[in-house]
Amino acid sequence: MPVLEAVAVPARRAALKITLSPSQRKAANGVLLGLTRGDCAVLQDMGSDGKTTVLDHIHAELGGIRISVRDFLAALAAHEPQALEEAFLSLMDGAIARHPDLIIVDDLHLIKNVVESCDYPRQNLFDATLAAILASAGGARVRLLFATGVIPASIAARAHSWFIDDFAAEDFRAISSAYLDPVVCSRLDFEEIHRFAPSLNAHQLRKAAMWLAHEANPDTAGFLDYLNTHNLVSNVAIAEVEPVTWNDLKGVDDLIQALEAGIALPFENRELAMKFSLKPKRGVLLSGPPGTGKTTIGRALAHRLRGKFFLVDGTMIAGSHRFYEEIDRIFTAAKRNAPSIVFIDDADVIFAGDRESGLYRYLLTKLDGLESAGSGRVCVMMTAMEPSDLPAAILRSGRVELWLETRLPDEAARAEIFRTRLASLPAPFCDADIDALSAASRGTTGADLKAVIEDGKLRYAYDQSAGRLCRPVEQYFLDAVRTATQNRQKHRKRKSVTGGETGAFGFGIEQLQ
Repeated sequence: MPVLEAVAVPARRAALKITLSPSQRKAANGVLLGLTRGDCAVLQDMGSDGKTTVLDHIHAELGGIRISVRDFLAALAAHEPQALEEAFLSLMDGAIARHPDLIIVDDLHLIKNVVESCDYPRQNLFDATLAAILASAGGARVRLLFATGVIPASIAARAHSWFIDDFAAEDFRAISSAYLDPVVCSRLDFEEIHRFAPSLNAHQLRKAAMWLAHEANPDTAGFLDYLNTHNLVSNVAIAEVEPVTWNDLKGVDDLIQALEAGIALPFENRELAMKFSLKPKRGVLLSGPPGTGKTTIGRALAHRLRGKFFLVDGTMIAGSHRFYEEIDRIFTAAKRNAPSIVFIDDADVIFAGDRESGLYRYLLTKLDGLESAGSGRVCVMMTAMEPSDLPAAILRSGRVELWLETRLPDEAARAEIFRTRLASLPAPFCDADIDALSAASRGTTGADLKAVIEDGKLRYAYDQSAGRLCRPVEQYFLDAVRTATQNRQKHRKRKSVTGGETGAFGFGIEQLQ
């Protein structure tokens, strides 16, 4: 039988100097009150918001016996590997037999998760074990306090429960102050830190504060940079794709202005947002022909907001039998990592032929779930080549609040694209006639122009490697423009004959710009 800790209350109070944040203290006070009016209480915490710290405080106040997962593992060593219930019952019976006033059990959900796993052969026995423990403790007049995530049914029927509220800026300050110099804490803008990452838990705050404590001159910007680097959660490896900024987008200044006003401003300017009650547009539709930069705009917005990027595309449907679970996981992660973007790429293709299967109806419930104040910093952005192919319910007011149309670049935009991309290349490419190229490439997309430049370079390099006399460099690019134009005409002709086509899922050239 493992030796459990039972320390006199005055000694505990002398040994511990526990600082609770406002949300943690509120939960602790609730539990302390509940234990004066009942014999069983639960401290619930779903997001690592410091329940163990709260238990330390309660233990210091009331004394009693503290049982941890380590104690359970020690008890399990004396039993068969699958005798989880017997090990836990033996541990608790031993504690009750010592007649303490209070037994505190931390991380009950970790034990519960094991006994409810699909491989454990004796499911549902754990609730019976808990019922037996509650009965034994009641008979011995021993109070019980459990810390857990999901509350087991046998405990929920009997216990008073308290939840650690979501952290506010003052919680951020209180937790960080345990690891940072008071002078440093006084100059950090915790309101700004909370605005940037409101769902940080106690562990994440502790790691950030401990990291910054070793910096020469820690400030708010350094705190945010750490969070952006070390707490980035996404289902897309954005680092593997070339970073995109607004400066990389040509000829779409009006779209950029709309996104800045409709999303970035309410996210970033807390003073104006509060003064005028500004709310970001949470549903955005980007529609336009293929290759006109829809996905690139989405990635640029993700980088612009230093936010997290969660992709929903056709590959999830084609390659996963658990699509609904994936959607649920993505939206949950997006809310916990706000500000974030849920990017539904080629939404018209995803929903094509899915009018009856329930896929889009399920997605609609997720979109509607973002209307709460706590989810107001999640932007859902969809792209579509043919908005008419989207379910009508998707487009109704309240789900899509901002509808933007991408388009083919005009001559000035094409010239800027050529100028930007060729400027970084060696001679003779950087000396090409930009005006001739932009005039000849009417009707091409940004993706086409990238391909034209790559094709032109290959053609020039081939002539040079073959020992041929090279022509003026723009001639190679003009040849590539003609090829791109002919390919586009062939595509339109084939589409008109077949009545449309089904595009491939996944990233294309446009998405990797």
